[in-house]
Amino acid sequence: MSNAQQTAKMREGNGFIAALDQSGGSTPKALGLYGITEDAYSSEAEMFDLIHQMRARIIKSPAFSGDKVVGAILFEQTMDRDIDGTPTATYLWETCNVVPFLKIDKGLEAEANGVQLMKPIPGLDDLLARAVKAGMFGTKERSVISAANAQGIKAIIDQQFDLGAQVISHGLMPIIEPEVTISIRDKAEAEDMLLAEILRHLDALPEGQQVMLKLSLPSKANLYKPLVDHPKVLKVVALSGGYPRDEANAKLAQNTGMIASFSRALTEGLSAQQSDAEFDAMLGGAISSIHAASIAG
Repeated sequence: MSNAQQTAKMREGNGFIAALDQSGGSTPKALGLYGITEDAYSSEAEMFDLIHQMRARIIKSPAFSGDKVVGAILFEQTMDRDIDGTPTATYLWETCNVVPFLKIDKGLEAEANGVQLMKPIPGLDDLLARAVKAGMFGTKERSVISAANAQGIKAIIDQQFDLGAQVISHGLMPIIEPEVTISIRDKAEAEDMLLAEILRHLDALPEGQQVMLKLSLPSKANLYKPLVDHPKVLKVVALSGGYPRDEANAKLAQNTGMIASFSRALTEGLSAQQSDAEFDAMLGGAISSIHAASIAG
């Protein structure tokens, strides 16, 4: 795989990133929305087999191609599995022309100072080495902001950039994701604090290093334009954060230079019970609408 080609594809950003990285805690809900209830499997292994079948169906759909989807974020088990006998990351890049990323965070700590930091990630260097060997381009790591608390937001960005440095040391591109909960009363204030902290860390990054950022759709349109334009940022992507797809698309279209990295908003309306033609049509409509919002402006 060509790192330079993948970097160029992400920089051009003519599309969006599919977030296909539901982990153990969120998999039952994702399967339920897909029409597979918890009585359809009797073990965690069976559950993960079913979610892989869902992800493989999405990736193999004719609608899923590098023309509109520039990247995909995978769960660790998905990285370790195959699609039609080809390792998933290799299939994504060589068959779909889609850049693969790996979700590396292992969940969140209890809330303190209005934020939830990431839990420690045991064996991270080994995981990053495996990711490189598997052909991953980068990683994604999520933490959560639930209040405009300066101390908490500083702590969350310090942790994110420390982890990002470790990812960069393995030759991978970190997607730094400090998600702001969309329902909080002081969301706009939290986003102003977040922007200032991120800019402070970006300005301190060593020459030649870049990161990507995954941020909640901001209350103020184009708030994150300074990040979009920053030379230390390869791309700024937006998470849907629980907004329905149409609302997420409308908000995204108001933010010049940001592209989507949607999960629930991407798979909304897909069902295990659909025929392949119905599934492909539904997925194609979702991809087209998210792509249009990502390149708007």
